[in-house]
Amino acid sequence: MIITGLVLGIALGIVMQRGRFCVTGMLRDISLAHTWRPFTALLIVIAIHAVGIAGLTAAGIIQPEYDPFAPYAVIVGGFLFGIGIVLAGGCASGTWYRSGEGLVGSWFALLFYGLSAAAMKTGALSGLNSWLRDRTVNLTTIHGSLGMSVWWLAIPFAALAAGLAVYFLRTDSTPASLQAGWKKPLHLYVAAVLVGLLGIIAWPLSAATGRNDGLGITSPTANLINFLVTGESTRVDWGVMLVLGILVGSFIAAKVTGEFRVRVPDATQTVKSIAGGTLMGVGAAWAGGCTVGNGMVQTGLFTYQGWVALAAIAAGVFVATKIWLHPRPTSVPEAEQVPFESFNLNAPVLGSSAVAVATSTGLREVAPAVFALDTLGSVCPFPLIDAKEAMNELDSGESLRIDFDCTQATESIPRWAADEGFEVTDFHEVGDAGWQITVGK
Repeated sequence: MIITGLVLGIALGIVMQRGRFCVTGMLRDISLAHTWRPFTALLIVIAIHAVGIAGLTAAGIIQPEYDPFAPYAVIVGGFLFGIGIVLAGGCASGTWYRSGEGLVGSWFALLFYGLSAAAMKTGALSGLNSWLRDRTVNLTTIHGSLGMSVWWLAIPFAALAAGLAVYFLRTDSTPASLQAGWKKPLHLYVAAVLVGLLGIIAWPLSAATGRNDGLGITSPTANLINFLVTGESTRVDWGVMLVLGILVGSFIAAKVTGEFRVRVPDATQTVKSIAGGTLMGVGAAWAGGCTVGNGMVQTGLFTYQGWVALAAIAAGVFVATKIWLHPRPTSVPEAEQVPFESFNLNAPVLGSSAVAVATSTGLREVAPAVFALDTLGSVCPFPLIDAKEAMNELDSGESLRIDFDCTQATESIPRWAADEGFEVTDFHEVGDAGWQITVGK
């Protein structure tokens, strides 16, 4: 029954929303925050998938099938997908669950992701898709090429993921936490374990309906668009119910915890969301999957497609991060400095320099030695990027008060403060899906 896809999708949406599970952030933080801690969560998912899928296959419960490896399509598609998820502010599954949180930018990204994926798979761009996808080589799985059992890869990989998780847990700083009890977000590694387990359960449930696959986002999203356009009920399969379930589960989790609010992006972010969603659809179609289908499932099967796609996606994320997400220099060249006499002497002035400098952070002094930064409406990771940039302008003993409405920033900003040794003096909710945190330098 395809209804099991909806049930599992709801569970997955809840876990992802409560765990702030974002593969885009995991890859992005390698270069942006210089840490492999979030990426380890993805390795945990892959490890659980690898062991679980190998076990189900050995027991004869499932029989995974492997697509021919199309290296050019996978590399180009993965790279484009990586750029797209940075522009859109989330990967395929992240876009679905953030849509459930009320982010209108994610709605735009999701729509154009589905449209472009459908166009590539069954529509006007199917010829372009086939042109690159048909250029295949005689390679499928890594263990098959090496002539060994998959267990020789699955067990060591699981040990590696477990070792990294233990290391980061032992060396982890303790960030300030806003919520307690059942409202408290899941630890990222706990969420990773749950995503991995749900991914294993997905295989027999999906196979029972004739869909011989596990978790997947791109084809189900394209099928949903095709169904809405053509009315062909055959398009509605277990995978379509899965992605709809992610949306429903995320909405339930966000609504119950007070993290749902319709948030409309500005024009610039809207354009980025549309462009990002389009690149995601084209890229995922060429690559044969997204960060779920390739980055979690195919990697767990140890296929060449999965691991090459993940590397290509990471490369795209790295390039896009370098171009769009790194903080701008906070200092202003001497030629652009404005004489102090031209400023309103009654206005609050940041710092004690004899020359007033026009800053890009929009800081204003709201109390003695307390400066406010408004990032409302900014999608992650921009609240954190702006906070880092603003903190660089403060003197020791001054504080930064940050207003934000990005759910993921409830974890990333306190963790940044803890890692840097900054004191969080206040952290509270401001209405639905709004927060304010004060960090002392």
